[in-house]
Amino acid sequence: MSQAQRLRQTIEDEIVAGHLAVGARLDEVMLAERFGVSRTPIREALLQLAVTGLVETKPRKGTIVSAPEPQHLLAMFETMAELEAACGRFAARRLTPDHEAALKAALAACEASAAAGDTEGYYAENQVFHAVVYGACRNAFLAEQARLLSRRLAPYRRLQLRTRHRLGQSLAEHAGIVAAILAGDDAAAAERLRTHVVVQGDRFSDLVAGLRSLGDAP
Repeated sequence: MSQAQRLRQTIEDEIVAGHLAVGARLDEVMLAERFGVSRTPIREALLQLAVTGLVETKPRKGTIVSAPEPQHLLAMFETMAELEAACGRFAARRLTPDHEAALKAALAACEASAAAGDTEGYYAENQVFHAVVYGACRNAFLAEQARLLSRRLAPYRRLQLRTRHRLGQSLAEHAGIVAAILAGDDAAAAERLRTHVVVQGDRFSDLVAGLRSLGDAP
């Protein structure tokens, strides 16, 4: 990762963990001094965070920590679910031996992190798993659109994994997705990915509660 990307991830971690509360001001000079870097990578990192909606720039306030409106977040997850469903459908139809091997390896890595109880490790392997599905669809434009929106939703998908029992549920869903793709069942692959990604009912309520808790953190 570039310096700006590493800084973005560090600041993102602090926001999601609640160390930087909603409404907190992110001063470029203070952050540059804290991390021992120039203001340029700090500015780039904040711009990347603004794309996800985790920070926003307001007149006379500068850059502050923010959280998306629940309905906007729901709309993004609904769109992501449809993009991933399409990727899964094409992957089931077009799977190559190389992509099959990559898919199995990605699932095994997720299983290893889950067995170790490593939530952060699972989050990283989860990203790899979905990237493999995008590649396996063999539609470059669709894969790129999925990657772009996935990057925007990354902090919220990460937050969702921290809710109780979600990691185990996610792993079971991964296994079902892989089984459908390997079987060439495009309808099942699409539906399982759609269900895996979309947040509804209790899952959406838990995600919104997690976002709200960021603002309540000390």
